[in-house]
Amino acid sequence: MNQLEAAVAAYANFMWGLPLVILLVGGGLFFMLHSRLRHFRYFGHSFALLRGKYNEQSAEVAGDISHYRALATALAGTIGLGNITGVAIAITVGGPGAVFWMWVTAIVGISTKFYTASLAIMYRGYDDSGKLQGGPMYVIREGLSRKWLPLAWMFALAGMVGTLPVFQINQLVQILREVFAIPSGMATAEEHFSFDLLMGIALALIIFSIAVGKVKRVSAVAGKLVPAMVLFYFVITGVLLLSHLSEIPAMFVLIFTDAFSGKAVSGGLIGAVILIGVQRGAFSNEAGIGTESLAHGAAKTNEPVREGLVAMLGPIADTLIVCTCTAMALLVTGVWRGDAVGVTMTAQAYEQVFPGFGAYLLVIMVIVLSTTTVLTYWYYGTKCMGFLFGTSKEKYYMWAYMALITVGAVVSLDVVINLLDGMYATMAIPTMISTLLLASKVKQEAANYFTRLDGGDFDSPPR
Repeated sequence: MNQLEAAVAAYANFMWGLPLVILLVGGGLFFMLHSRLRHFRYFGHSFALLRGKYNEQSAEVAGDISHYRALATALAGTIGLGNITGVAIAITVGGPGAVFWMWVTAIVGISTKFYTASLAIMYRGYDDSGKLQGGPMYVIREGLSRKWLPLAWMFALAGMVGTLPVFQINQLVQILREVFAIPSGMATAEEHFSFDLLMGIALALIIFSIAVGKVKRVSAVAGKLVPAMVLFYFVITGVLLLSHLSEIPAMFVLIFTDAFSGKAVSGGLIGAVILIGVQRGAFSNEAGIGTESLAHGAAKTNEPVREGLVAMLGPIADTLIVCTCTAMALLVTGVWRGDAVGVTMTAQAYEQVFPGFGAYLLVIMVIVLSTTTVLTYWYYGTKCMGFLFGTSKEKYYMWAYMALITVGAVVSLDVVINLLDGMYATMAIPTMISTLLLASKVKQEAANYFTRLDGGDFDSPPR
């Protein structure tokens, strides 16, 4: 068993190592150069699409959900514990400079998401029930020749396993236990099985009640909760930063100087700072992983570029806004220099400004965003299951998923968590390869759309 755990841990560490960094960041840089940054000129149009200004009303328009709900669903899968614990880990291990490289990853991720989400609409395919679906596996099946089909199976298998809820639920229940249960006497540090089990069952029932409504209900819940929680986090972080206003300029300078000096990392290795920052950034916004395509592929549109323009807002909201809020809170309060790690470090920062209830404010956000992440992961895993084994088998995935929510609440399975992390990273391989191979198709479609957009011809059918 020890050998198995070591092997799985090595696999996960390798998959989130330098090769994946090169694939994701190098691929994103290629998409930036390949597109000549043309899509960066249309952020205003992206927000107009979110507001529904260009919604296509024809009955012939494919898809299930609006642009806004597609983005909200994708963000529900990315904004969660990674934006709180992940940033704290990045600063603890890589120093303040790691935040700069998280920003770099987000900037190149804008182009990656533009390409992957556009392809998710361009190459939608029918499942065995006759329903139109989107996602990397359909992009590979519909956009490339049959010899590339093993990549589609690879993505679907990794997606089905990698999106299981064990890690998210385990960490969420741990936070609830430490902040609520132990201080109130509902559990102790030594005996907490009953509390954990109760929380696992409650979370399984809540998620099941939403999941039975499939993508329309999942997107509706995400569309309401995710923006509300991001705004909530932005407000409380704004109060925290205002109380430490004088330290903000120095912390920004520290982020930039440490990014190229590595002084905060043991040994002063700049490469270590870069690697840690890029890893955390990629894990945070998931640009190029492929999960974003599963959400954006359900958008109700026949214009692929429109969904690409909406999707490119994801890394901005996730990494450049939410992760930056967390990073600045940790830096200006000085808690990053202490011994606390992960969510405990973040809680200490907010406790400084909101004594006695700062941790509770943070936990409210963690509860909502972790739950919506698990909910979105269920949707991703179900689509992968349906692709591999048929839609009639999706119900079995539902029951297994709900059971694992309860299991994840009471058992810490390191070998399983490492497996899930490794499989999640594995999804990037078929996603990035297929996107690189089909990049010219996106560029051609984008040139067509932007020409029509600039000419005011919004009602012309896509070519």
